[in-house]
Amino acid sequence: MGERLGFINDKLDIKLLILFVLRRLPAEIDVENLADLVLIDGGVGYFDYKECLAELVTTAQVEESDGYVKITAKGSHNAEILENDLPYSVRYKAENTLAPVAEEMRRSSMILANHEIIDGGINVYLSVSDGIGTIFDLKILAADIAQAERIEKNFKRKAEEFYNRFIEELAE
Repeated sequence: MGERLGFINDKLDIKLLILFVLRRLPAEIDVENLADLVLIDGGVGYFDYKECLAELVTTAQVEESDGYVKITAKGSHNAEILENDLPYSVRYKAENTLAPVAEEMRRSSMILANHEIIDGGINVYLSVSDGIGTIFDLKILAADIAQAERIEKNFKRKAEEFYNRFIEELAE
């Protein structure tokens, strides 16, 4: 590791920052998007990030599968104990950088859209949950896969709007 420019000074700091970010994400994230969230301090380089991430996987603090990573219980425990060792400015910047990503992950996990080929067409399943249970569940018959995929794409993009309009129409 060369001379550092930011507040992150060594490999331990980089590992803590990786764990800090992963601990605040509601789901797994791909390695490249995680890099965008971690490389916020002038002292962290991409190759140092990759090396530290690999070491966290080796020590079972992070799990990696098919290019996606998530924090383990061991990593979460260690991060909880040590994350205050990260400079406040780095924690603050990391939280602000990852907040919209975490919110989008939460939203995506509550909106499901998929299809199944059946005799006579394709069933498209659409669902919205509130994090506790399902609040909207709909099955639609589509004419072909292209239509099913358009329905899924549009639903994922505007699920809340569709749900609200549906409820308004039924409640009138």
